[in-house]
Amino acid sequence: MKWKRYYHWIRLCMIFGAAKRAEYCRRKGIFASMGKDCRMQGRKIPLYPGLIRIGNNVKMASNVSFITHDIIHSMLNSMNDGTVYCEKKGCIEVGDNVFIGANVSVLYDVKIGSNVIIAANSLVNKDVPDNVVAGGSPCRVLGDFESFVKRRREESKDGSISDAGLFEHFDGKHKRDGKIEREKR
Repeated sequence: MKWKRYYHWIRLCMIFGAAKRAEYCRRKGIFASMGKDCRMQGRKIPLYPGLIRIGNNVKMASNVSFITHDIIHSMLNSMNDGTVYCEKKGCIEVGDNVFIGANVSVLYDVKIGSNVIIAANSLVNKDVPDNVVAGGSPCRVLGDFESFVKRRREESKDGSISDAGLFEHFDGKHKRDGKIEREKR
C-alpha cells in the first residue's frame, strides 16, 4: 500500500492543473469518494485516503492537510508502562460546494457541511455546519454563506473586484474602500 501511495503522489506532482489533479484522484479512486468539478492545488495523499469522502464542487487551496490518524500511540507505547496503545483513526467528510483555504488542517472524525468556506490557516477539529463561513484555530463559525455570496456578487457587479488596476499600486496608486485613488505627493 505504501508504494501505491508514493506512486500516486509522484503522478500528482507531474500533473499540472488543480482540476486535472482532482480528476486523477477521482478516476483512480484514491479517496473513498470524490465528486465532480473539484479542484486540488496540493499534491499530498494522506496515509488513509480511503477514510475521506469529498463532495461535488470542492475547491482545495495549497497545502490542505487531511489528517486521518494520530501517532500519539507511538509515543505512549515508548513509555514502557506495559500498556499497548492503539492508533486512533477516523473519517473525514466534506460536503458539496466547499472551499478550503490554503494551509488548512482537517482532523479525523470531522464533517464539513455543504455550502461552506473555510478560511486559510484554519484548524478544523470539529464538525462545521452547512451554509457557513468558518475559520481560525480552532475553526469556528465567522458568518453565513449566503451573506458572503451576496456581498461577493455585489462587489463583482460594481467592478470593485477585477483584474483592471490590480497592479496600479506600482504606479503610486493605492486602493481604499474598493476604489483606486492617486497617492498625494
